[in-house]
Amino acid sequence: MDTPLQVVCPRCDAIDRVPAMRLGDGPRCGECRAALSEARFRRHLKHSGIPLLLDFWASWCGPCRALAPAFEEAARTLSPRLRLVKVSTEEAPQLAAEVAIRSIPTLALFAGGRQVARQASALPASNIVAWADANAAA
Repeated sequence: MDTPLQVVCPRCDAIDRVPAMRLGDGPRCGECRAALSEARFRRHLKHSGIPLLLDFWASWCGPCRALAPAFEEAARTLSPRLRLVKVSTEEAPQLAAEVAIRSIPTLALFAGGRQVARQASALPASNIVAWADANAAA
């Protein structure tokens, strides 16, 4: 069963319900039509006490599509102690550039307002969980 997640719109602050399996499909806000993937990255990074794990991907990338189910499975295990977000490099090129993403898929883990780990390749869910747990605690 694909549980809907509540996603706050970065533009109008409306709360949208998006199926977890559809987060990577570029969902838009039901109120203002803004792309929901344009998260308030800096705000979350600066103010959240919960580590943030970003999956940088693109729709044309085969390894990215292979990673997607493992990332979703890892999210079920890691949530709520980590917040997991998929970031399309096609929809958020500025964020990808800001974080210096050079290859995809890339997992980037942020805690305490800074990047603490990065992994560039597709991993099985169990490895994502182990990697995230080890680096979020560091």
